[in-house]
Amino acid sequence: MTTGTKIDLTKSLDGYRARAGEFRLVDLPETRYLAIDGHGDPNTDPAYAAALEALYPVAYALKFASKRELDRDYVVPPLEGLWWADDMDAFTTARDKSRWDWTMLILIPEWIQDALVEAAIAAVRAKKAPARLDDLRTLSLSEGLCVQTLHVGSFDDEAPLLERLHDEVIPEQGLRLAGLHHEVYLSDARRVAREKRRTILRQPVAPPD
Repeated sequence: MTTGTKIDLTKSLDGYRARAGEFRLVDLPETRYLAIDGHGDPNTDPAYAAALEALYPVAYALKFASKRELDRDYVVPPLEGLWWADDMDAFTTARDKSRWDWTMLILIPEWIQDALVEAAIAAVRAKKAPARLDDLRTLSLSEGLCVQTLHVGSFDDEAPLLERLHDEVIPEQGLRLAGLHHEVYLSDARRVAREKRRTILRQPVAPPD
C-alpha cells in the first residue's frame, strides 16, 4: 500500500463487489464497524436520522485522523445496514417498516486501532456532540460465508429479489440463512434518483443443520 495514496476500499475489498442478476458466494473476514442500533421506519423515525448524524461526523473525523497521524488517506466507506424483524415476512414480503430493527454501519479500515476511534469520537464530542453520539459503538462482524447480489432501483422494490435470494437461490445451493440481512449502499440516497440507486443485498449462509 503506497503511503500518501487515497485508498478506496470499495475497489479493493471483495465484500463490495456485486453485479445485478448475479448471486455470488463470498467468504468475508471479520470486519470492524462504527455502529448505531435502532428500531422503526427509517423514513419517518427521527432516531434513524439522528443515527446518521452521529455516524458520519465520526467516520470523517477518523479519516482525517488516519491521514494526519498515519499518513493513510482513504475514501470514507459507504453506509451499510443490518436489518431484521421478529417476523421476517415484515421485511421481505409485507415491508412493514414500523416493525424493523436495524443497525447502521460504516466500516473501520483494518489499520486503524481502537485508540484512534476513541480520539475521533472525542473530537466530534468536543466540536458539536450529535444527539446519539453516546449510542455509537464499534462492532466486529464475522459474517463468513454469504450470498450477495446487486439491486438497482428503489429500496421499496427489493422484495422480489430478496424472496428469490431466500427462497430459491440459497436453498438451491444446499445452504440456509444464518445471519442478519445486510445491505451496502453504494449510492448516496440523498443525491441519486431512486431508480438508479445501487445496493448490495447480502445474506450470511451456512450448511443445513
